[in-house]
Amino acid sequence: MAALAALAACSTFDSLGGSTASSSAPPSASSSSSSSFTQRFTNFVSGGSPTTVAQGTGEQPQSDLDCPGVSIRQGASVYSQSAADNGSEALSMRFQASFVRFARECALHGKDVTLKVGVEGRVILGPAGTPGAVTLPVRLAVVKEGLNPQTIWTKFYMVPVTLQPGEPFAIFTQVEEDMTFPMPPGNQFDQYVIYLGFDPQSAVPEPHKKPVKPARKPKPRPPAPPQQ
Repeated sequence: MAALAALAACSTFDSLGGSTASSSAPPSASSSSSSSFTQRFTNFVSGGSPTTVAQGTGEQPQSDLDCPGVSIRQGASVYSQSAADNGSEALSMRFQASFVRFARECALHGKDVTLKVGVEGRVILGPAGTPGAVTLPVRLAVVKEGLNPQTIWTKFYMVPVTLQPGEPFAIFTQVEEDMTFPMPPGNQFDQYVIYLGFDPQSAVPEPHKKPVKPARKPKPRPPAPPQQ
């Protein structure tokens, strides 16, 4: 955890639009650069301004390390729940969630890369929805792309969100501060991609299996009577 204070080596803030997003999207210049990108994504989701030296180590992070790009998994950009079918898919929707923007920082410490990734999204209340608490199944992953993609790091989260009475939507955030993995050799780090998306399948509990009863041992047969 001491290395997390040094994650200012590479900082990137981006908005998410459509089904995919990359780190090369330029920031908007409207509304005073959207209030300085909403105060630099609210100081990177209330983490404050990071220092440039790892606490307790005196280690200087590598300053020319490029963070991997961020993309939303195809088909995982939106998550919604619906009430009983009333003949209209739109009118039966309880809520719909989507991603809005992300921020990331990365640094190299020894032989390991440590990333901090923050994601912000929005939950919209649907016509059949009611205010209250909902949970969103979110997954982050680092994948080495190529002919045979390889998952380097992955984690699943159940993100709580509360829809307040009288409010049409709510904002949610999820921050991962310890996305750590070994630095690959050569230029393989250029193939790494940070993926995020909704993963409802991971939220479904596995069906409960009844314990298998041990087979009954056959009762021993009584000895045969002696022949006369």
